Amino acid sequence: MSPPLLSVRSITMRFGGLTAVDAVSLDAEADKITGLIGPNGAGKTTLFAVISGFERPTSGAIHFAGRDITALRVHERANAGIARTFQIVQPFAGLSVRDNIAVGAYLRHRKRDAALAKAEAVAHAVGLAPQLDQPAGSLTVASRKRLELARALATEPKLLLLDEVLAGLNPSEIRDMLPVVQSIRAGGVTVVMIEHVMQAVMSLCDVVVVLAQGRIIASGAPAAVARDSRVIEAYLGHGASERMRAQAGEAPHA
Repeated sequence: MSPPLLSVRSITMRFGGLTAVDAVSLDAEADKITGLIGPNGAGKTTLFAVISGFERPTSGAIHFAGRDITALRVHERANAGIARTFQIVQPFAGLSVRDNIAVGAYLRHRKRDAALAKAEAVAHAVGLAPQLDQPAGSLTVASRKRLELARALATEPKLLLLDEVLAGLNPSEIRDMLPVVQSIRAGGVTVVMIEHVMQAVMSLCDVVVVLAQGRIIASGAPAAVARDSRVIEAYLGHGASERMRAQAGEAPHA
């Protein structure tokens, strides 16, 4: 069995007296989609910030493609092949969609013509081709989400960290975005995604990891994780698992 592309080992992140991430270890296998879920405040985005280099962990180590990257800075991790999106999308509003995507493409393509060609190819891949020459400030929420995804993809990553790329979308927009994420994985990019839309988690992810209060409480196949009583309690509160079992006519746990 080949080693994981990403290996997070005993990562702890403290901010003063607050422990946002507490001794978290997880792996992301190459060419798979790993979901990272959990209630608000569980530490998911903080963990992304540590993996991508925006925060230096209090302790622990991160290995990527067999290399210890714990001490690398953000741009060094980008060069190594790690890209991320952000919950709050902030495009360069006065620039065109094409130029916004080219900002990411310049990481690998230093000549303008090559960067713009890459931007156009990525726009086609994420469904933004008809809007290439529109100013980014004119885009809908759904299109801005695609633009955020496109800018990250234009860096030609090996690992893509998606932070709630479906947040704020309506059901039809979510449905349209799912094949885009699937095509990214089919193109050879490993994906780790933070997501609250369980429909997407269940249909997209090969493995799901659940964080609560900074700690991993469950991991495994999506269907098994969704039935885990610890996960139900984390989302719905103490006693929720037994109440659900009682409503379904199942025997309570001993």
